[in-house]
Amino acid sequence: MSITPPIRRITAPQIRARKGGEPIVSLTSYHAHTAAIVDRYADFILVGDSLGMVMHGMDSTVGVPLDLMIMHGRAVVRGTSRALIVVDMPFGTYEESPNMAFRNAAKIMKETACGAVKLEGGARMAETIRFLSERGIPVMAHIGLTPQSVNTMGGFKVQGRDEAAWQVHIDDARAVAAAGAFALVVEGVVEDLADRITDAVDIPTIGIGASRRCDGQILVLEDMLGLNPRVPKFVKMYGDLGPAIERAVAEYAEEVKSRAFPGGENVYR
Repeated sequence: MSITPPIRRITAPQIRARKGGEPIVSLTSYHAHTAAIVDRYADFILVGDSLGMVMHGMDSTVGVPLDLMIMHGRAVVRGTSRALIVVDMPFGTYEESPNMAFRNAAKIMKETACGAVKLEGGARMAETIRFLSERGIPVMAHIGLTPQSVNTMGGFKVQGRDEAAWQVHIDDARAVAAAGAFALVVEGVVEDLADRITDAVDIPTIGIGASRRCDGQILVLEDMLGLNPRVPKFVKMYGDLGPAIERAVAEYAEEVKSRAFPGGENVYR
């Protein structure tokens, strides 16, 4: 009798090997049921700290605590079997020192069973990325518009409009790649700069508001489904579920008010 081999998850080294190859598909997810759908199509799923804004009504990602990331990370891992699951390290859990970053990254991986973590920052985080990578924690880096730095950036501003500042971003990309990051999210930068960054590193670049020449793309699931009232300009909406949900809720509310909801033989006894 033949036994079907178990489905093996995509790994960080497999994502890294996709540099210059087939484009890498990624989306965010924060709960098991949407993750189960995304899992059939995505190469990796990011449990992003954007959940603070999308799911919990925060103004930015800065206030997201570690335990919240772990809770959502567990749910996404439980709902999936194929995609690599990457969990964001929230603000304040890795910047102080490589040792602090390792403790928190190890906690995330042990308690969620995810396959990698992501952290923001370029050259300034290279030492930490190297420290984690050498100790068995795959790290996805994130440069350009880094939402956890919104207070020092003065808002969610596109990076690279001034060509004189391009080299800083390119140097950031090279630094995190040399430190051992297996992939690099490039967010909110002008297209030509994203192209230069992609050419400058030997690891895949994952664009979000960047360039078609990146090695892959990631979007916030709720943004592309029309569930977020503050959708960035660069996002193509592949669905418009907000109005559909509102219509369904309104219909339900009217049925309840008129006592037209199921009863009698349809009710469990």
